Formats: sequence, C-alpha cells, structure tokens
Amino acid sequence: MQLGVNVPNFGPGTSPSRLRDWAQTVEGLGYEVLMASDHLAITPDVAKQYPAPFYEPFTTLAWLAGVTRRVRLGTSVLVVPYRHPLQIARLAANLNDLSEGRFILGVGVGWARQEYDVLGVPFEERGRQTDSDLRDIRAAWRDTDDYRGGAIPIWVGGSRTAALRRAVRLGDAWHPLRFRADWLRGAITRLEAVAAQENRPMPALAPRIILNLTDAPAGPERLMGEGTIEQVLGDLAELRELGAEAVVLDPFQGDPQETLRPEIAWQALATVTAHYRREVNEDAG
Repeated sequence: MQLGVNVPNFGPGTSPSRLRDWAQTVEGLGYEVLMASDHLAITPDVAKQYPAPFYEPFTTLAWLAGVTRRVRLGTSVLVVPYRHPLQIARLAANLNDLSEGRFILGVGVGWARQEYDVLGVPFEERGRQTDSDLRDIRAAWRDTDDYRGGAIPIWVGGSRTAALRRAVRLGDAWHPLRFRADWLRGAITRLEAVAAQENRPMPALAPRIILNLTDAPAGPERLMGEGTIEQVLGDLAELRELGAEAVVLDPFQGDPQETLRPEIAWQALATVTAHYRREVNEDAG
C-alpha cells in the first residue's frame, strides 16, 4: 500500500518556494504520492475555506514534476465540469509525459455553487456532465495518438451512490475523502453491490484521510487518521486489510493560517511514515 500526501496549494503561506519545499519534504520522507486540490474561481464560498493565492493544480504539479524525481503526482480532486474535456485530456497527458508517467487524475463533481455560477456551468447538471466528460477524456486518450495518455489512472471521488457508480463505470480507483471507519465499511459494501449490478470489477480503493495527531486518544466519532499515532497506525492497518492500493494523508485542519507553519504538518508526516514503515518491516520479517 502506497502512502501519499495532499499538499495545500492555497493560503497565505503558499508560494512557489513553499510548494517546492512541500514536494521535496514529501518525497524525502519516502511518501509515494503527492496530490493537490482544485478551484478556478476563488468565489466567497471557496475563499472562506481556501483563500488566495490558490495555485491551479495542473500548473502546480507541472512545476513540482521538475523538482521531484520519484513521487507520483495527482489531483485530489479536479472538478471536471470546470474545463472542456479535451483540455483536461491534453493537460493530463502532457503532465503525465513531462513527469515520465507519474500522473494520477483524481476527479470529482465539486461543491461550490458560487464557483459554478461564475464559470457559467449548471450546478445541478454537474454529475451528468462529469460522466459525459470522463467518457470523452478516455476516448481522447484512446483514439488520438497526440494525447499519449492511455496509462493515466483515474481516481473518482465522491460518497453518494452516483459517485460509486461513476467509480465503477469510469474509474480505476475510488477516492473517498475524510470519513469514519464505520462509514467506509458500509460504503465498500455499497460499492460491491454497484459493481455487481453493473457486472463490472470493483475499482481499487485509494482514499484520502485526515491527518491529525493528538496526544490523547480521539473518541469513537473520530475520522480515520485522527487521534494518537497508535490510532492512526491502526487506521492504516485496517485500510491495508481492506485492500487499499494507496492512502493519501491530508494534514490540513481547516485554518488557512496553518499554511504559514508547514513544519507542524511535516513533523506529523515524519512521525507517521517512520512508525508505519517500521510496522510494515516487522510484519514482513
């Protein structure tokens, strides 16, 4: 199971040099995946949670591809209806080529109604539009040599039944974001049922979980990735048992001022990977 990190590409502490530091820290700690989020129009509903500067993910990941060598690069998640599907197909294929095959296209339908309005895209049609666009993206990769993107994995985000169906029909992996363990177990059962209805194989599991290390144990309503290092390691062990091919850790706690103090997140990431690798090596031995 690969471990990854969702890097904040927004907020008052974010800059090209800070993004480079994030990427080199993540790769240096041995993480295998680095992901960045997506917003195009920083409308009030977006800015409240993710204030400017907000670096566009394709541009950001292209920059980080040049300062890393090994880590896979991806979007968590690209809001598909914000861009023309052929633009997405070309950007993804070019980035995959420039990074020597390291790109992951994580996709979702988004949530920011004001952003949809500013972009002139119907909010109520976002699910149907995403499905149509993903088919067009795959067709472009398959039918047009110039795109050279056929090997790019698509990770589909979302928690509703429509998102699970999208993951089964159009994705290589299901990429749920921030959840409790009991919810995930139930959602996997729903995903299995959808796959059976569609007569298709189960997509891989590649979740993104919060990373919030605490001194005292977190309560029963905690999210996966929240609590003591022992609790977080237990979560990772459970995800391995569930067959996750990758788990992306998200150290952002919701306060944009955190981006001014990345060392706190880096220390938490260092703690997790050191303990996790030790446990994996002990199990292998």
